Amino acid sequence: MSRTQEERKADTRGRLLAAASDLFAQRGYHAVSTEAVASAADRTSGAVYAHFGGKEGLLLALLEQWIAQTTADLATSIEGEADLDGRLAALWGGIVRADSDSGDAWLLLEFELWLHAVRDPELALVGAQRFQLMRDGLAGALDSWSAEFAFPLPAPAPALAAQVIALLLGAAFQFRLDPEAIPTSLVVDGLRRLLQISTVPCDAATATPSASA
Repeated sequence: MSRTQEERKADTRGRLLAAASDLFAQRGYHAVSTEAVASAADRTSGAVYAHFGGKEGLLLALLEQWIAQTTADLATSIEGEADLDGRLAALWGGIVRADSDSGDAWLLLEFELWLHAVRDPELALVGAQRFQLMRDGLAGALDSWSAEFAFPLPAPAPALAAQVIALLLGAAFQFRLDPEAIPTSLVVDGLRRLLQISTVPCDAATATPSASA
């Protein structure tokens, strides 16, 4: 059955985004040409300009996709576990993407996007939006967990959310270089200390994400 024009456009857009994601992560944004992205996607350079206006537009679209993926990961980690340690461990799992075969590539892409965003005002606004969404979602979760598990928050939820994200991202950078040094139990313990909750052994806190994630 022949595809509609909209389906063909969506397929081309998806191919270009996937190719750009891989190439930007592997080589860095500035080392990748529009032609290289088009070739990797089995499309023409004209398709890049038609869908994204050029390489800058591709990067902006990837940053927006990054926001959507991070928000979805956060929502999944918040809702997927019944106990507090399980939820803290799931937050960590979402950051290192233990269930993904391309975790390293995604982390490299995130870093590449961040580097470019801090130098570009338009991208910086989108990047700031990404972190604000993360902070807002996490702050709401912390307020909810405080009520559900009967522990007081040691600071306002928005401030704690920023600190939790900082701890998770810092741990993720260390994990990528030395996974054995950053087991899940260490991260969960750090989160408990930050939230000023006494550390209680929990099965959910002992599993270590795969180094190949």
